[in-house]
Amino acid sequence: MKTDIQIAQEATLMPIKEVVKSLGIVEEELEFYGKYKAKCSDELLERVKDQKDGKLILVTAINPTPAGEGKTTVTVGLGQALCRLGKKAVIALREPSLGPCFGIKGGAAGGGYSQVVPMEELNLHFTGDFHAITSANNLLAAMLDNHIHQGNALSIDPNQVVWKRCLDMNDRALRNIVIGLGKKSDGIVREDHFIITVASEIMAILCLANDMEDLKERLGKIIVAYTYEGKAVTAEDLKATGAMAALLKDAIKPNLIQTLEHTPALVHGGPFANIAHGCNSVRATKTALKLADYVVTEAGFGADLGAEKFFDIKCRMSGLKPDVVVLVATVRALKYNGGIEKKELAKENVAALQKGIVNLEKHIENLKKYGVQIVVTLNQFVSDTEAELAFVRKFCEERGCEFALAKVWEKGGEGGEELAKKVLAATAATLETENHFKLLYQDTLGLKQKIETVAKEIYGADGVEFDPMAKKALEKMEEMGFGNFPVCIAKTQYSLSDTPSKLGRPENFTVYVREAYVSAGAGFVVAITGNIMTMPGLPKEPAANRIDVDENGKIMGLF
Repeated sequence: MKTDIQIAQEATLMPIKEVVKSLGIVEEELEFYGKYKAKCSDELLERVKDQKDGKLILVTAINPTPAGEGKTTVTVGLGQALCRLGKKAVIALREPSLGPCFGIKGGAAGGGYSQVVPMEELNLHFTGDFHAITSANNLLAAMLDNHIHQGNALSIDPNQVVWKRCLDMNDRALRNIVIGLGKKSDGIVREDHFIITVASEIMAILCLANDMEDLKERLGKIIVAYTYEGKAVTAEDLKATGAMAALLKDAIKPNLIQTLEHTPALVHGGPFANIAHGCNSVRATKTALKLADYVVTEAGFGADLGAEKFFDIKCRMSGLKPDVVVLVATVRALKYNGGIEKKELAKENVAALQKGIVNLEKHIENLKKYGVQIVVTLNQFVSDTEAELAFVRKFCEERGCEFALAKVWEKGGEGGEELAKKVLAATAATLETENHFKLLYQDTLGLKQKIETVAKEIYGADGVEFDPMAKKALEKMEEMGFGNFPVCIAKTQYSLSDTPSKLGRPENFTVYVREAYVSAGAGFVVAITGNIMTMPGLPKEPAANRIDVDENGKIMGLF
């Protein structure tokens, strides 16, 4: 059996200028990064802004397991399938981070015959967007420390610096560090911290900004520290806004590539849904909706994280409304939730499936709270039996959900046609009955109450325990005028609870919020739960151990 990278490397790519002709894009409207990658020019974005929007399809999933779910694979395969059925379709994805690429997860280009290409370039440096975000983040950090060193005219309290440096790599040794050691000219000695680039507020700002003007306004609002008197100090106070925007002037433009079947793909932005808001950029999604009749996008990790934040943060801020949601699961993952070890998942076990399917059930219930139409799809494995597939189909149909099998890893777009037909029927139904999408909570609800609402309604918690410092921070944010912000809850992706080991549908648990802070530029409040880290570490056997490049420049071991 061929690996994902072998399939990608053997593919015949079309020049990107040819791929996008189906969308009415001409060569002069692209900014090329070689033959197969391009950015959308400002002229293109301006030309299409008044065109009619297509239908928006969100792909989400159950909680991820070591058994695999294949959310991106299904997203790509569904886009290809829609094109095979004669529809004008585009997919809109997030960019991969180097952290998981060299860590444990691998790349994020899909899999099998449902991938976006060029796969190696996408998973590595791509068009440099993440490097630009990292540079802008660390420029702000450098200007902050320089201001303190050069006389501290703003009276910044070094013990109340809240802006962290970032790096797009899993490096646990950088979580907590001391800077400024050495001579007096080497800066002020203080504790500092690193986060991974995808967790940077600048990443969130890039993904939520409508245009350069909006980007600059948001950058200027970033709170970097507090004075001795407790007054917030912003990036604008440090006169850093313009220089950061200059670093991001190209990064804000959405990227265009293709799938293995030459379906156009907008790939832009890349925050993780476990520690950030987990969606691709608003610009990319809105541009895709102007270019195509159907747009297939995804949100990170399980629906308790990615879909909730897609709805309550991205849709709230942008006005986007999904027409249908595809909920991805696998028989293997459901059996894993039922307590079966990974090595035993290939064996038929309907009893374990019945026990673990409660995870899928909870996600279905959650999505219904947003008033969206749901199509459940099983990303099919060869080890799945007819009895197992029939059980899941009946389970979903009894709960009022459309159901379809997806064989997109093996067959590409052809393997997604059953799903595509169900999605088309669902979007038609949405058109006939109007879009009934609604948010989970209103802006006027207090910050603590918003966190409690998500914890109880989406995670299934009995309540929330707030660390005294987190509670105090939330109260201060409301005093500062940020009480109307939505909440971005950082939580483990592996469980509906904040404890990774609690699989299935946990009950009788409390979510613990240990830290809270405001991302004033992004426009949301972050609540850190459990033991979640904003700078991950590498596993004992990182994926980097298997990656190599030969004398001809061919990369191996990337997946």
